[in-house]
Amino acid sequence: MLLQYAPQSRAERLIAAGRLALAAVSALPLSLDRAVPLRHPRVLVAALTTYIAYAATLAVLNWRTPRASSRQRALTHVLDLAMFTLLLYVSGGARSPFTVFFVFALACATLRWQWRGTAWTLGATLLVFLGLGLHAREVVNDGGYELSRFVVRGVDLIVIAALLGYLSAYERRARAELAQLAAWPSTGPHEGAALIPETLAHAAATLRAPRVLMAWEDPDEPWVQLALWAGNRLEWTREAPGSCDPVVTPGLGDGFLCPDAADPVPEVLRATPGGMAVSTGPPLHRAVQARFGIRAVLGCELAGEFLHGWLLVLDKPHMTSDDLVLGGVVARQVTACLDQFAALERLRGVAETQTRISVARDLHDGLLQALAAAGLQLEAALGLVGRDPAAAAERLREVQRLLSAEQRDLRVLLRDLKPATGALEPPDVGFAARLEELRDRIARHWRLAVTITAPPEVARLPRELARGAQLIVQEALVNAARHGHAGSAEVELEIRDGALRIVVVDDGRGFPFRGRRGHAGVRAEGGPVSLWSRIDALGGSLTVDSGEGGARLEILLPLHRAGLAHAR
Repeated sequence: MLLQYAPQSRAERLIAAGRLALAAVSALPLSLDRAVPLRHPRVLVAALTTYIAYAATLAVLNWRTPRASSRQRALTHVLDLAMFTLLLYVSGGARSPFTVFFVFALACATLRWQWRGTAWTLGATLLVFLGLGLHAREVVNDGGYELSRFVVRGVDLIVIAALLGYLSAYERRARAELAQLAAWPSTGPHEGAALIPETLAHAAATLRAPRVLMAWEDPDEPWVQLALWAGNRLEWTREAPGSCDPVVTPGLGDGFLCPDAADPVPEVLRATPGGMAVSTGPPLHRAVQARFGIRAVLGCELAGEFLHGWLLVLDKPHMTSDDLVLGGVVARQVTACLDQFAALERLRGVAETQTRISVARDLHDGLLQALAAAGLQLEAALGLVGRDPAAAAERLREVQRLLSAEQRDLRVLLRDLKPATGALEPPDVGFAARLEELRDRIARHWRLAVTITAPPEVARLPRELARGAQLIVQEALVNAARHGHAGSAEVELEIRDGALRIVVVDDGRGFPFRGRRGHAGVRAEGGPVSLWSRIDALGGSLTVDSGEGGARLEILLPLHRAGLAHAR
């Protein structure tokens, strides 16, 4: 039954209801006007009765059947015209009150077939009038025949048909404009050079304008941008400051319409909060008007978060206030499209910056620390070359293993930076194995004895959070060995209350401060920047207890930030 909501189905239901109402009151003119001469009263009564039954039947059928075929519509229209002709003939010809029925026929034709249906229905109606007039004059010799009455009735129908045809064309134009607005692209190109012509082309097609000029200011530079779309070509220039600023004369509200901007004293229709107002004066900068040969112009303000300027519709003939309203809607679409593009560009810039910061942090926590450890091992190996060549060789082999491990980690980092391709890749090393390798590496390179305790469910952490947690543990342990001069450390991991909890305890010298500090306090005291910034990036928190006998770090990383609720 959804077809009953289609435009043609709605029109048929309206026609059926109108036909039934018209048939129901068809006898009223005869009862009110007794002076109407009736040639065939019995035929008239029978015809009216038949038409009422016919109209009721069609109304019921139309209610039950969602949509009539084109053949059914044409057939009912012809039957209506035939019945109206019969009623006109048997009730006095040109003096009949049933001539109004032909107005109904014109309205039905307009609803069904727009102006074309109106035109051929008008032609058929005029032929009926002409035929009845000739019949009354030449065949029946009706003494009461009046040519002027037929002429007046015919002219009335012509005027009504013209109005209906105009309304039909107006309605079709409005539908086309709405369809064009609805078809506005929801996403645009990723390059501004392609976005501007595509947006202006769609604006010109919606407004049915041969040329569209967009003028706006660059928010970061004092240039005025002018982009003209004409003949499927884009002309885009940047004008020096002051050369055509302002492009649109201030005080013209949100939009304006000028039939001839080249006139010495042009009239301008402008949109104001209180309605439309008329003023005089040039609406555009004279240099812009002369350069583009602008005469008829419709201006709509572009006022967005990132875009400020004007959309100028040029050379459209016979513009009205309706175009001003439509232009305002199009201008808002253009503004939204370009604002969205600017916002995405800023987001891309922020994402690239965050990626660089993340890479720098990973390199600091991984590669740079490994190079520092390798430097210490090489320095120790140099001292052992003359005294204990075997020990020196072992130190060099340790440096080789260290560099190999860091080379592998660097490859993993570079792989994570690449976009996903869907290609088959070997499985990643498990989190538990990475923690064991980290423990052994810290022990060898920094001479720090590390004990790591982690429950089995920690192994199910996704790779992003697991890698972040690994680098956090590594940074905490290296800080304990390098700056706190610790000899041993304990690491405990668990999942509790929707978060990954990491506790690192060492026996070193602690931090420069004494006592407990929360996340903000660690930042204020100048704690390890790389550590708390990495925790920040994961949405976590850090609590530090520092004393003479060492330090205790408690780190909480929420699982929901990485969609990890299933790991609980």
